[in-house]
Amino acid sequence: MPRLFFRTALAPLLVLLSACAVQQGAQRPGTAASGVVRAQPYTPPGPWLPPPIDARPVFANSSVPAIRAESFLLIDAASGRHLASKNAHTRRAVASTQKLVTALVIVESGNLDKPVTVLSSDLRVEPTVLGLRAGETYTRRHLLYAFLIKSCNDVANVLARDNAGSVSAFAAKMNARMRVLGCQNSNFRNPHGLTAPGQYSTAHDMARVAMAAYRNPVIRDAVRRPSYTFRRNNGQIVTLQSTNHLLGVMPECNGMKTGYTVAAGRCLISTASHAGRDVILVQLGTRTKYIWDDGRLLMGWGLQRCQGSFLAWNR
Repeated sequence: MPRLFFRTALAPLLVLLSACAVQQGAQRPGTAASGVVRAQPYTPPGPWLPPPIDARPVFANSSVPAIRAESFLLIDAASGRHLASKNAHTRRAVASTQKLVTALVIVESGNLDKPVTVLSSDLRVEPTVLGLRAGETYTRRHLLYAFLIKSCNDVANVLARDNAGSVSAFAAKMNARMRVLGCQNSNFRNPHGLTAPGQYSTAHDMARVAMAAYRNPVIRDAVRRPSYTFRRNNGQIVTLQSTNHLLGVMPECNGMKTGYTVAAGRCLISTASHAGRDVILVQLGTRTKYIWDDGRLLMGWGLQRCQGSFLAWNR
């Protein structure tokens, strides 16, 4: 008798719970009413975001060695600690240093060992070129290394067109990547940095680019090299020398990217590491005769004072 009573009393409750379960299963994303879980589209995690750069420098201008760049910014590469600066938010042309943005878009798109065929339209650019010929085929990785080390503008066009279909479409990708990085004071029109109307950035924005590039192992491996051996389709071997003259001269220097146009002046993004300390220096708008000595002086000063933590991804 008690057993029959409980069955009778609980029956409506069990029916209600069962109905709720079916309704929730039908409404829950990816779950069928039968309880079978349907596969959901996979969304990869977003690109790594560098920490904010401190608004104010740690050290007073009077204690910072004087350099002759129109704009510069020196930061701790790990934390974004602002060590020293001048006109860091002033918009200006940044020449080939913007190739670091191009490299980020290419590397983050993946499939670096896919072959790319050169088109004649890619070659309508100067002055620094690798001398590619229409119809030649190279991997994206091979081209990327030549592009970053020797700063070849024809290679920039090949990579951009292969990635986005056209230079203008690729420039839109560059600008979108800058927005993700939190860079609101930049606009790019091409992948190589040759002068174009409405193309500009700032020392602050390019420092954020450099932080992201410094963390990327492919880009880091390319920009640290004093030279690169490029094999052409016909078997010819060409040794490409890095445009970064601090490599091999300043032992602590471990890369980044040079740039020059008449409009931009001499530009240099450089990185250095010593005893677990890592600094990034962006110099924009200076003269050739000063830029290497100024870079070595200010990065050396920063390494002595930077208290940044050791970067686990830096080695």
